[in-house]
Amino acid sequence: MLALSYWARLMYKSEYDTSYVGFTTDGARWLVKNTDIKLVGLDFLSVASDDHLLSAHLEFFESREIILVEGLKLEDVPVGMYNVHCLPLRLVGAEGSPIRCILIK
Repeated sequence: MLALSYWARLMYKSEYDTSYVGFTTDGARWLVKNTDIKLVGLDFLSVASDDHLLSAHLEFFESREIILVEGLKLEDVPVGMYNVHCLPLRLVGAEGSPIRCILIK
């Protein structure tokens, strides 16, 4: 539980912390090519590790199969099975947008 509370606090630090866990380029490529996962969500600023910010995102974007949801606020969500519904703001010509996610237990 200590590790979870440490990582949950990363989003609220005043300085950017590069120690968070995220996908490398190889990890993103493997996920795209070897799974049927359609959504990857993370409770920090990026699903990609700090050393692979651009290249890991490009692996996900080029596949157009996996939706990335970054900046989720999950620390108050009890453990359980949920359906997640993501409602994006449609922005013409953009590769991403603000999104509202709704969890239904």
